[in-house]
Amino acid sequence: MKPFEIYSWQPPGWPEPHPCVVVSHRDRADRKTPVEVVMCSSQRAKRLPGPTEILLDNADGLDWPTICKCDVIYAVSKGELTTRRGAVGQERAGQLVRTMIAAHGWGEVL
Repeated sequence: MKPFEIYSWQPPGWPEPHPCVVVSHRDRADRKTPVEVVMCSSQRAKRLPGPTEILLDNADGLDWPTICKCDVIYAVSKGELTTRRGAVGQERAGQLVRTMIAAHGWGEVL
């Protein structure tokens, strides 16, 4: 498992699996559990992403344009992550990280 790979995960109580992006450091993603992920919608995007979201699509291995929510990070056991769906490309990985930083207000830390 590597950072920015996209897997399916069905959080407890959710009716279906959703795509999620691994955002853990490569050492954790490779050797440890849990890993950190951000969730994406399972539905085709019908709007532009908001300030705490980015848009992923078939270039990343998804079937259609999908909104990825960068304002909450989940800790997930690797065993709960199923089908590898793709990987976020380098340019969009940078956008995802910048959006996570802004969404959490980490850029405001002195």
